[in-house]
Amino acid sequence: MDLRFYFSLFLRRLHWFVLTVAIFAGLGLALASLLPAVYTASARLLVESEQIPDKLAASTVQTQATEQIQIIQQRIMTRDVLVEMANRLNIYEDRKAGGKPPLDAGEIVDDLRKRVNITIGTAGTARRGEVQATIVSVSFSAPTAALASSVTNEIVTLILKEDVSMRTNVARQTLEFFTQEVDRLDKDLAQKGAEILAFKEKNISSLPDSLDFRRNQQASLQERLLEFERTESALKDRRDRLVRLLDVAKTANDPAAITPNSTAEQVQLQKLREARSASLAVMSPENPKVKLLDSQIAALEKIVAEQVSGSATNANGEPMTAGDIQLADIDGQLKYAAEQKAQLQAQIDGLTQSIESTPGNAITIETLQRDYDAVKDQYTQAVANKAKAETGDMIEALSKGQRISVIEQATAPRTATSPNRPLIAGAGLGGGMVLGLALIALLEAIRGGIRRPADLVKGLGITPFATLPLIRTKGQEKRRNLIVWGGTFAIIAAFVLALWAVHTFYMPLDLLVDRVRQRLG
Repeated sequence: MDLRFYFSLFLRRLHWFVLTVAIFAGLGLALASLLPAVYTASARLLVESEQIPDKLAASTVQTQATEQIQIIQQRIMTRDVLVEMANRLNIYEDRKAGGKPPLDAGEIVDDLRKRVNITIGTAGTARRGEVQATIVSVSFSAPTAALASSVTNEIVTLILKEDVSMRTNVARQTLEFFTQEVDRLDKDLAQKGAEILAFKEKNISSLPDSLDFRRNQQASLQERLLEFERTESALKDRRDRLVRLLDVAKTANDPAAITPNSTAEQVQLQKLREARSASLAVMSPENPKVKLLDSQIAALEKIVAEQVSGSATNANGEPMTAGDIQLADIDGQLKYAAEQKAQLQAQIDGLTQSIESTPGNAITIETLQRDYDAVKDQYTQAVANKAKAETGDMIEALSKGQRISVIEQATAPRTATSPNRPLIAGAGLGGGMVLGLALIALLEAIRGGIRRPADLVKGLGITPFATLPLIRTKGQEKRRNLIVWGGTFAIIAAFVLALWAVHTFYMPLDLLVDRVRQRLG
């Protein structure tokens, strides 16, 4: 490789190289000097676990730490929150001071979302199965160090408030839900109990609990019914015998006729009459013995007549004999027995009907009781859950559950984090040098031609004896240098003047760069 030849080409096109380097170096210096300083303040937060063991008292908020931070991040990065924070902290006050047009709400939200950075990490490298503490880093970039630190601390405050609000709201909503559930189940339980009570009161005589008692009562009534039937049968037989006996023994219009219920006077009168009849068979009526019997019979007849006249009368008003009285007594007993039989039979029929309806009532009561027990189990579980919810609400109210705490507040940074002015200036200079060399190579490739003896041999296939270069006079050389370098410096000056004019009369270069970056995405 002929380095001297390429170096000579470089010296010949040195003005293009200087022009390119000057333009890009100027751009780099302009950007490095005009781009506003950006200060980034950061704070560190720690997600602490529950301070009370779950085995003793568990919180009702079971959100994982990473999920919690992500939810909080989405809530505080909403449009309303960001716009309110920008207006309250005067984040874009510098635009008014610099004469820049104000940003609308959409531009403010987009800008703040780019400048706010929330990252979630761990305290160290986690081993398999090892739990690491969750660290949250919050940072914000602003034109001034004070604004960067104040906005960062405000974001930290929003995160802490949102964390407390979210956890307490979740715990309170859980408690409210189970409170409503307990009230609802309590009403359902009372309604189910009222339905069971109403059904039992309506069917109190045919409930399964009294089935054995009613069966025993039915058997007892049946025994009493049989007893009355036997008594009735005995009374009927007795009445029939009495009627037959009265028909045989009764004498017409003889109040002293002997019956099974005759009095002692009537019996004695009948015996005296029989004795007189026997005496008359062998004695005359004038016999003193016969006359004695007649006097005794007359006395007893008066007594029997008085007894008959003082006795009860029948339905026709006629005096009742002792046999009639006994028949009336037997009829009364028969009537009483019939009434008791009817009552017993009615009771037995009622018990039979209630016993027959008991299985259906038992199924209905079992169904109602099953529904009652199901609601009761739900009520018991709801009461237990309500107690847990009350404990969880108390834990969150006292900040004894999982919480986010600040381990490092944001302070005003001493130096700007961006832009890196030396890097920008160096990049402009380096880019200009690379592009200058590329421009020289492109110009030489486009122009072509024969520059050295080797080009004659390669292009024409001849070998020259000698070659003579183009020889310019000193005047020609001065004119050429004046034109080349004068034009170069004139272009550089025009470029610098154009940058100053754009920055002064059209738009500041830093804002113009931002516009270009936004257009390019």
